[in-house]
Amino acid sequence: MVPLSKLGVGEMGVVQQLNGGRGVVSRLAALGFTPDAEVRVMQNFGRGPLIVNVRDTRIALGRGEAGKIQVLRKGGW
Repeated sequence: MVPLSKLGVGEMGVVQQLNGGRGVVSRLAALGFTPDAEVRVMQNFGRGPLIVNVRDTRIALGRGEAGKIQVLRKGGW
C-alpha cells in the first residue's frame, strides 16, 4: 500500500484505508473515498493539490489529505 499522493498521473489505485481523525476520515468517505473505490490520478505535480477521479467525480485534494488515503496500486492508462 502507498499513499495516494505517491501515485503519478494516469496511475490508478484501490482505496484500502483512510488514516486520520474522525473528522478527516468522515470528510474523505463523504467524498467517495471508501474501501475498494477505484481512484485515478489526473494531476500530480509533486507539490500542491492533486486532482483525482473517484466514482465518476473529479476532486481536488490537498497533499495532506491525499497522504491519508492508502491505496493499492493498480494498472494505469
